[in-house]
Amino acid sequence: MSPTVLIGWNISSHRQISNHRQISHPLPDQVLTSSELVNRPRSELNDVELAKLEEYEFTHGPMSILQLAVANHTPIIISCRNNHKLIARVKAFDRHCNMVLENVKELWTEFPRNAQGAKEKGVNKERFVSKMFLRGDSVVVVLKGA
Repeated sequence: MSPTVLIGWNISSHRQISNHRQISHPLPDQVLTSSELVNRPRSELNDVELAKLEEYEFTHGPMSILQLAVANHTPIIISCRNNHKLIARVKAFDRHCNMVLENVKELWTEFPRNAQGAKEKGVNKERFVSKMFLRGDSVVVVLKGA
């Protein structure tokens, strides 16, 4: 018999509403494949299944680019919200795209203003940073490096 989950409460009388739904959980000896976990709502997954799903998403989803970059020590290109580009090797990352980067080359363009305040032709700038922590909310896109 599978457990039931209560949908709501009747607040005025503090009684349970009789509207229940059945949630089917696999038996302990059943092993779900990762593709089956992807199609199930996260609220129906237990801790082991959630960990397995996260591992699957990190190795097969968009985060796989970062996973491969960490494993193979290959450079990646990161476009940031401040219109700076970073070329770096990823040492570590998390699900929020926070990253620890090494051998970072930062590239951007500055537009100096003349005496009248008008923008002049852009000047490309770059700098090298040996180690950097990049907060994930500034990441716009991540690409495989050459």
